[in-house]
Amino acid sequence: MTEHRPDRVVSASRVIKAPAARIFDVLADPARHSEIDGSGMVQDVRGGATRLTLGAKFGMDMKMGPLPYRISNTVVEFEENRLIAWQHLGKRRGRYRLEPVDANNPALGTTVTEEFDWSTAVSTKFIELMGYPKKHAGSIERTLARLADTVEQP
Repeated sequence: MTEHRPDRVVSASRVIKAPAARIFDVLADPARHSEIDGSGMVQDVRGGATRLTLGAKFGMDMKMGPLPYRISNTVVEFEENRLIAWQHLGKRRGRYRLEPVDANNPALGTTVTEEFDWSTAVSTKFIELMGYPKKHAGSIERTLARLADTVEQP
């Protein structure tokens, strides 16, 4: 079993003025991932889009620069309206944590943390040599901004 290493996690948080359930509904719908993706890599969901749950598998059409590719993911962490994470064959995880700003006042919003976690990856050195942790920092910030734009009500 791979040891979780916090030094192999890049993350950012943002308070989003929306209830956790509304945010989680977007995260748990793979058909909406291209809508919020800040990396520009996620193109479209493959196959029928169903709401994600623990153990669910879903495919995505991706693009890195001019090169299209496909990836299969499995949901490996799941707590309704609080936590969702998936990993692909390389075992790198994408994770979202949702925490109400104030449980007694949902109008204050939800703190959403997105994480790029390569501590569980098959090849951590490859990920580091390719510079993915540094590249993902900006992508995470853009994704959180797009997620906010998607779910916040004027």
